[in-house]
Amino acid sequence: MWNDLKVPTASVYSWYPKSSYIREPLFFKGMTSDPPGSPSIKDAYCLMSFDDSVTTDHISPAGSIHKDSPAAKYLVENGVEPKDFNSYGSHRVNYEVMMRRTFGRILNKLLGGEVGAKTIHIPTRAKLSVYDAVVRYKTDGHDTIVLAGAEYGTGSSRDWDAKGTKLLLMQ
Repeated sequence: MWNDLKVPTASVYSWYPKSSYIREPLFFKGMTSDPPGSPSIKDAYCLMSFDDSVTTDHISPAGSIHKDSPAAKYLVENGVEPKDFNSYGSHRVNYEVMMRRTFGRILNKLLGGEVGAKTIHIPTRAKLSVYDAVVRYKTDGHDTIVLAGAEYGTGSSRDWDAKGTKLLLMQ
């Protein structure tokens, strides 16, 4: 039966655009062999501010997908029923889901002592999800920065620590 399966013969993977589990990573589009270098930062607002010793476990998406989260909203908009949300780990190859939960278990000093994937949109003082704040800043033409202390990003989950941050800032 395995030998009878029809498989594409293209040299490049043909991405299935309706998949909620695997999507072509945004940072591969337009990629060249020459790195672009450091971007210029202008009119930036602080998106998040952290103390020392923020690990990859604080930054990387994990756990079940809450029905009121930005990831859940994305999944519902793409035809996935809440009973089929599954976990962030099962969607780790879908950047659309994962970047919406990056910074989900972290204490953001902009929010005082609150832990979670929220921040303050500084111009309006509105409390938003990190993802929604990034989208609003970008729509308004503002860059964002993350302020972090010593040992930021140490730990074993460095893949989504780096990818999630990069993808958020690419919005």
